[in-house]
Amino acid sequence: MSDQIAKDADHINMSAFVALLVGGVAIGTSPIFMRYADVTPTSAAFWRLALSIPLMVIWQIYDIRKNGKLSTPKLNFSEMKLIVVVGFFFAMDLTLWHWSVRLTTVANATLLANMAAIFTAVGGFLFFGERFSKTFVGGMILALMGAMSLMGHSFELNPERLFGDFLGLFTAFAYAGYMIASARARKKFSTVAIVLGTAVFGSLFLLPIALNETGDFIPATLAGWGPLLALAWFTHVVGQSLIVYALAHLPAAFGSVSLLIQPLVAAILAWILFAEALGIYHFVGATLIIAGILVCKKGVRR
Repeated sequence: MSDQIAKDADHINMSAFVALLVGGVAIGTSPIFMRYADVTPTSAAFWRLALSIPLMVIWQIYDIRKNGKLSTPKLNFSEMKLIVVVGFFFAMDLTLWHWSVRLTTVANATLLANMAAIFTAVGGFLFFGERFSKTFVGGMILALMGAMSLMGHSFELNPERLFGDFLGLFTAFAYAGYMIASARARKKFSTVAIVLGTAVFGSLFLLPIALNETGDFIPATLAGWGPLLALAWFTHVVGQSLIVYALAHLPAAFGSVSLLIQPLVAAILAWILFAEALGIYHFVGATLIIAGILVCKKGVRR
């Protein structure tokens, strides 16, 4: 294992690993809340970020009063540019994912988006000199095989859906960029500063797309705000905060592999809430994902 991974491994702790998994569970609920939302997909993504801002501002004020401004970016370009990059990649991830789901099958979009684990590892290798042990690579392959088992039974190639598949693949690139940029930003800034910045800049990037999308931008009823608030307060504030916190202690590639727990969570919730059947491939996929994450964890520790 390289010196870089060994150095990262020194900072790995169980609380960060648990935070990452719980964050993965939280963001794994997003497809469920999305299904209940009665606005367009990109509008839901916008509200997911915009509605989280008030809570994040309160948290930021509390953090500044408690810890000072050392881990809060100053309002200038040199300080904010990395936060802007994080927000851009996250906004790109959300809008590409939602359009991919619209233009191809959910299975295709989900499976292709999960390739982010590979792109994150490749990005860390090419741009930041990260090296990975054979154990880590083996664990990543196991987890990816698990994700394929979860969704691969309904994966299909259809010429009419190739553009949607293409967007799904670019979703993986965008999420890999978000993971890498967040891991870099977390070395300098606090969790709340990054998640708040992501919400502010991400919503600014998403707003013009959402306003130009055909369909409802604002929920038609008061009850329609429920799923959007859940997306904002639980999926984003809780889920993304835990993930960003964990990225201060874990290599981005390991974080990306561990987040393959998301499709497992979505499959279980769909079974509970929508009576979507679970087959043997789901149980095989769950076993492989969990085993892969544990193997990767062991590989990073060495």
